[in-house]
Amino acid sequence: MNTKRVDVLNIFLIIISLITAIMLPFKLFLFSYAFLGPLHYLTEITWLRDKNYFLTAHKNWALVFLVLATLIAIAPIIIFSNIPLNPTIEHGLLILGKQTKMFLIIGFLFAISLLFLKTNKALAYALALIILVSFFTITYVPKPFFLIGAFLPTLVHVYIFTFFFIIYGAIKSKSQLGIYLGLLLLSVPFIITYIPLDYTNYTPSKATFEKFNSLNMMGIKAFIAKVCNNFRNDVFETLSDIGVRIQIFIAFAYTYHYLNWFSKTSIIGWKASITKKSVFFIIGIWLTAVGLCIYDFKTGLIALYFLSFLHVLLEFPLNVISIKAVMRATKRKRISNFLKASK
Repeated sequence: MNTKRVDVLNIFLIIISLITAIMLPFKLFLFSYAFLGPLHYLTEITWLRDKNYFLTAHKNWALVFLVLATLIAIAPIIIFSNIPLNPTIEHGLLILGKQTKMFLIIGFLFAISLLFLKTNKALAYALALIILVSFFTITYVPKPFFLIGAFLPTLVHVYIFTFFFIIYGAIKSKSQLGIYLGLLLLSVPFIITYIPLDYTNYTPSKATFEKFNSLNMMGIKAFIAKVCNNFRNDVFETLSDIGVRIQIFIAFAYTYHYLNWFSKTSIIGWKASITKKSVFFIIGIWLTAVGLCIYDFKTGLIALYFLSFLHVLLEFPLNVISIKAVMRATKRKRISNFLKASK
């Protein structure tokens, strides 16, 4: 499939994702997260490995992202498993489990360092400095730090980084339609904001609501509502007008993020990175994860915890490259000139 056809397909996928999100905002989000998500994690990690994680000469530094993902995942997995632990070890795991946002920001800042620093010595110093600065920041300026850490693996990852990835691909392939695709993606929050909507028609079942709450997305939704100045008596209501609209956006963003990835098997060549041996490995893990989510949603989420954060962290170098390329093109007015030249 050529670039133009993929762009047309993605316009269609945005429309379908948005319509479905408007109709079933809670169920679509849960379906996408539990069924599409694991397959996305597995195939993207395989592709990133095939591309040396976009680290060129520094590919061995990908070990840092692996360590960070392990530090993020180990405490929730062990605690959820109810393994008998020494009180000191248990206390240490509880402290470790509260540092997720710090580990994510360390990973993103280190990905930036990998783009600009050339020697292993400089990268080692940079990593030490990033860890030190992150520790003191989370200790003395916790609120903004926590917000950045909360949004990085969620809406920033599935929406903002997806936008930059689309524009980056459009610039590389000189696709005018790709630029318009990115602009269409940016317009979705405004469409959701102004469409007529009767929020009283949205009442998820108790089971659906419990599954949604297990994903810890309420804090994200509450913060967006607060920014939009839509708290009622200082309380965020999930099933209020703003609450439903935010949920529609979240369901759309996650669903389209996954569908965008699966639509680009030929364009970015990730299908070629999947060998016959890895197919059985990927399908086996995916079916196990889906089965666990069907059996018990929270158990499935915990089982996927490591993979979900590992794919976010390993993608950071590509995210930084995409943002840098788009910013450079914008600074040099390449995008506007390209659009004018293509008319």
